[in-house]
Amino acid sequence: MSFIGIDVSAKTLDVAVEGGATWQVTNDAAGLATLLAQLGPLAPDLIVVEPTGRYHQLLATTCIQAGLPVAVVNPRQVRDFARSMGQLAKTDRLDAALLARYAARVQPVPRALPDEATRELAALVDRRRQLVDMLKAERQRLEHARASVRGSLTQHIRFLEQALADANTDLDQWIEQSPVWQAQDALLQSVPGVGAQTAHLLLAHLPELGTLSRRAIAKLVGIAPLANDSGRFRGQRSCWGGRAEVRHMLYMAALTGARHNPVLRDCYQRLLAAGKPPKLALMACMRRLLVILNTMMKTGRHWTVPTLSTP
Repeated sequence: MSFIGIDVSAKTLDVAVEGGATWQVTNDAAGLATLLAQLGPLAPDLIVVEPTGRYHQLLATTCIQAGLPVAVVNPRQVRDFARSMGQLAKTDRLDAALLARYAARVQPVPRALPDEATRELAALVDRRRQLVDMLKAERQRLEHARASVRGSLTQHIRFLEQALADANTDLDQWIEQSPVWQAQDALLQSVPGVGAQTAHLLLAHLPELGTLSRRAIAKLVGIAPLANDSGRFRGQRSCWGGRAEVRHMLYMAALTGARHNPVLRDCYQRLLAAGKPPKLALMACMRRLLVILNTMMKTGRHWTVPTLSTP
């Protein structure tokens, strides 16, 4: 079996075959064409790369389109693997060899990358979030600004407000271009507590919604309680890892749902009555909401208020 590790940087790609040769190509169209020609005779069973912002995306997309199995893995897991192997040194060539060894030992499952339309949607969602953050920062500065800079801040705030309105329009238009997204957007927003921005972010950054089990989707997002036990010791369960941007948005949705969604409100109040801390109760509501959304996307059924059966 043949396992390949590729360390990605802005300008170059360092390639290593597990137990074999290493080489370098440029990280551009010409370099990728050369790489595909070099990988062809090797018939790799798995190629492993780490995410590096936008720099790994062209590589992963090109390899997948060529029919090569690619796994984009968590850098923290690879670094932990390196420490377990006693490898502390770090260079691009060593990292490529480490990724090849990680591919052979761990054999992570390749996952399909989001299609081009989903990546464009994610870019629009991310840009909107950036504009919201900038607008919030400028408004906070304006509260305590001196007269000499208030005009500049006010002008910039007006610009950002218009840019945010344009971003909202672009998002709505992008969703309207796809009948599938339109249906999914309407389905998600039928749940009390889930608004347009939450629905858009879930469509862009959680395309697995509706395709995984309730445990798998909760672990993917990072809201599954993880055990911390050893011998007689029973540690406190905690949630960590996962997709931070999805988790943050679910927190706000659960916060609203705990007041206005009858299912989440009952869940929240029941846990508080049992003596659970408010934050723990809210985390439980986040997971409950995610499981509900996952089931709705899987079945295609809109939200309906549960009714209690009477004898």
